[in-house]
Amino acid sequence: MIMNVPSELISMLDGEHGTTKQKAARLVIDLASSAGANDFVRCEHSHVSGVSVITGGHGLRRFLSDLAGDDRGIVSIPTTLNSAGCDREKMEEMEIDYPDFLKYQFEIIDAYNNLGIDATLSCTPYDRGIDLAEGIGSWAESNAVCFSNSYTSLITNRESGLSALATALTGWAPLWGLHIEKNRIPNIHVKVECSMENISDWSVLGDWIGKQIRPEWRMPWGMMPHISGLPQYASFEMRKALTAAAANYGCPMLWADGHTVKPPIIDNYEGELVFTENDLQLRYRELSPKGIVDLVVIGCPQASVGEVRTTASYVRSKMENGETIPDKRLWIFTSGHNYDILESDGTIDLLEEAGALILKDTCPEVTPYNRNKFNHILTNSLKAEHYLTSGLNKMPTSVSTISECVNHAFNPNLINSPRPTLESIKVKPMFSNKTHKNGALEINGRSLPSQKEWSIEGQALVTDVPITYLGYVNRDTGVIEERGHPLDGIAIEDTILIYPKGSGSTVAPFVLMGLIYTGKGPKAIVNCDVCPLTLPAASLLNVPYAHGFEQNPTLEVNTGDQVSIRLNDGVVSLSVISRVSED
Repeated sequence: MIMNVPSELISMLDGEHGTTKQKAARLVIDLASSAGANDFVRCEHSHVSGVSVITGGHGLRRFLSDLAGDDRGIVSIPTTLNSAGCDREKMEEMEIDYPDFLKYQFEIIDAYNNLGIDATLSCTPYDRGIDLAEGIGSWAESNAVCFSNSYTSLITNRESGLSALATALTGWAPLWGLHIEKNRIPNIHVKVECSMENISDWSVLGDWIGKQIRPEWRMPWGMMPHISGLPQYASFEMRKALTAAAANYGCPMLWADGHTVKPPIIDNYEGELVFTENDLQLRYRELSPKGIVDLVVIGCPQASVGEVRTTASYVRSKMENGETIPDKRLWIFTSGHNYDILESDGTIDLLEEAGALILKDTCPEVTPYNRNKFNHILTNSLKAEHYLTSGLNKMPTSVSTISECVNHAFNPNLINSPRPTLESIKVKPMFSNKTHKNGALEINGRSLPSQKEWSIEGQALVTDVPITYLGYVNRDTGVIEERGHPLDGIAIEDTILIYPKGSGSTVAPFVLMGLIYTGKGPKAIVNCDVCPLTLPAASLLNVPYAHGFEQNPTLEVNTGDQVSIRLNDGVVSLSVISRVSED
């Protein structure tokens, strides 16, 4: 494959613009090669994720320190930054019990500032007045990716924090994936047969769709549903809740009749789903609080002005009855941009008078909670529930409407049953099509331009279910900790790790990098599809990486098989040395 690499990118690759842009250019070209992209596109805007200490962790801090000292390592296009792990001005109220958290947090933010990035500290760049002109962006916050592709004229692939940073530094991205019109087609049809009156209903729907995905569905760009049957009216907050929750499962865009452009007409969908009132109410029953609620959080993604005002209206009705919120049990997260608006119209004052804590620059899922005080959270967001129950905080999290959340905030005695535990929450096993394989196997695939030759032997660790690094792979041990996942409880350390692709948060590469830095990562990685959540770490830290095999390695190799994987003359050969016993 011959790539038409722009001269500017070549000069960066040759080191003419400093070491930082050289690394970034190498990653951009590696991404292009793995994606089969012949051309590159100039981007207009980038949004970088990976800011909080508990998301990026050691891998992020180490990587950013490696970039320090290069005064030419400045972004080439306007670039904004995702939310941090705390509100700097309200650390005392947040009661964060994490040694040196503030020090580490602003070490990270300062490092990004030194790269010329605008520290907006918001996970909703589409909600702060940015002019989204038609063109190509490089965004790495999953909810923002899905929102922008679905509702705006800004087109972006689902980038990782690292690939978005590489594009920010170079100004270039591979022309591939959702940049190309023929790839922007729905692959699932979802018919909605319920009223969808509350913001949280839309969040439940997005999450429910993701939970229906089956491994045999061919979705190289992630699930992209066409949704019909939604009500004619949908607020900004409803549309935001839908795309944010769908992004939990790798959805980069969706079509919703009456709320987005019309989807392309296709002959067949990978799946046909029907979402009924029974499905909605069943999920609410499953997600409802079953025991004492310690804290109520609103704003994941960061609450819009409308979402905060809606919360304030329920709070005001309680205040008119003489009630107040005890112990600051209600935390509302919003962006600095929206905070200023809400402060000017008196909404902040009203909420604080009632006893709420209003936080800016941070988000519920990236905050380290004080576990001496908070062990069960109630929220209106399935995005928050998805990540709070993960390894980021491993905290039982319930979901309800904003009005019910406010009721619980005012009255800690609504439920007096014991707090739930994660173990008490039933989890369905994830769909898997794996069966035991016998016999010889040798299949060929591809690697990266930056990797020239390597040979690795070792034990395979295999799944046909995507791996979510952020929150579901222990950052210290490398053990997969996702209940229901086929590899739950198994360490990825020193394995030849074979899986379809990464899922979940775009901060995944920093988690993987941290494990590689500390010797807890895999010795080689094999993906089925191009994986922008995995490839960047392999590229930058030179971990043997392969993809694009003629047969699906996740189905042809067993966990425990002894395998050999070699790169020679641009071709990766994967062969089974010996099969593990089926017993």
